[in-house]
Amino acid sequence: MADKENRRIMEMQMDALKDEHGVDIDSSKDRIPKNARSANNKKLADIYDDAAEYEAELKGFEAELEILNDNALADLVAKLNVNNPEYEGNYANEIAEAAVNGMTQLVEAKSHSQEQLELVKQMDFTAYSGELESEIREILVKRWEFLVEIKKEHIADERAEMKLMGMKPDHLRKVHYNYHGLPQN
Repeated sequence: MADKENRRIMEMQMDALKDEHGVDIDSSKDRIPKNARSANNKKLADIYDDAAEYEAELKGFEAELEILNDNALADLVAKLNVNNPEYEGNYANEIAEAAVNGMTQLVEAKSHSQEQLELVKQMDFTAYSGELESEIREILVKRWEFLVEIKKEHIADERAEMKLMGMKPDHLRKVHYNYHGLPQN
């Protein structure tokens, strides 16, 4: 019984200290190591820069692919702009170009007619309906899946290079995120 009382008193004192100093003592696991900004860690973090950039692009492409799968073509540009407001490109132009390029490939493969290609070129992609909409959606999904696969290959290549240098990619990733003060996910 006395142990429980002592423990409770100590917990109350610890809570009072946390409140008084504004420090969450339990968050020590989330602290950045003291040597995170050292010159050696800068060199190690620089090795991982390209892979980190590819990882960020991969996250973006995967999010865009999810939006593409979940929304109608008419709503696609608005949803993509909401998801990525800092994007400097023009989603409407890129989607229209991807649709035309994809249909051009299908016409060259003799699986679709030239009239379908002309229809895709003339119409706004938000006006597609029926079979044409499903074909264009399939083209766009394949394109985004291809972009995701390319980024995964780039990351794998970067990690392989790190291993060839005798480094551990996961350690370099951790150092990179700590050096730049980024949350590790």
